[in-house]
Amino acid sequence: MNGVLLRLAAPLMSFGEHAAFKYRDTVAFPTRSALIGMFAAADGRSREEALAPDPATGAIPYTDLAFTIRIDRPGHRHTDYHTAGGGRPHKKGLRTSSGGYRSQKASTHISHRVYLADAVFTVAVHGPDPLLEKITHRLEHPAFAPYLGRRACIPDEPLVLRGPHPHPVDELLTRVPLSLPAPPRPEQDTLLVDFIWEHPPAHVPAANVHRELADVPTDFTPNQRLHHTRRVWRTTEQLPATLYTAQPTINALAAYIQQDTHR
Repeated sequence: MNGVLLRLAAPLMSFGEHAAFKYRDTVAFPTRSALIGMFAAADGRSREEALAPDPATGAIPYTDLAFTIRIDRPGHRHTDYHTAGGGRPHKKGLRTSSGGYRSQKASTHISHRVYLADAVFTVAVHGPDPLLEKITHRLEHPAFAPYLGRRACIPDEPLVLRGPHPHPVDELLTRVPLSLPAPPRPEQDTLLVDFIWEHPPAHVPAANVHRELADVPTDFTPNQRLHHTRRVWRTTEQLPATLYTAQPTINALAAYIQQDTHR
């Protein structure tokens, strides 16, 4: 199956799985829900209509997609002590669920929000060509600006590295420039890099599941959000040390983007 190659990089990003109320967590890599939500937003779909069936075919959008994630830089976890509503006069602060206002004593809402700082992921998005071409076009000309899990987490450019390609995993393993926390040693010929697979690769037994995630979206409607679970597999692969690119990475990424896809 063909695939689109994306690079997800930003000072901060967050991919919640059980995020709710006062504690907003993050998974250590992009979730299916975050990626599909980004595609739907770029396509101009509201949260209520993000997963609405196609009127022509009755098919639910994005269900044919699969993801392979290369963890270039895992980043580090950063917890933000977040406050909202404090210091405002009564009846100008935060609302309650019943439609009233919080009392002055309880006017400040406190939450802890976890982010991945300085992380970089390269993602192969597998799917049918018409859908991949639409996703590529909409990410390059989005109706709503893409973000990585939360609206304040704006992705670095370039976001799209390559449109539909017949061998996206091979590209991740052998050709896409690699951002690392530190450069390889001069004597290193290969680098150990972690991958997250939505379907187990041939060299990994299907029983060796890394974990289950509750991140398959079935409804993005506020206050009605619902996700199903899926399994993912994690491996450590040997990549050529020549893939490493030093800061700034834009020159190496631009050179990769401009290559002939079918060379």
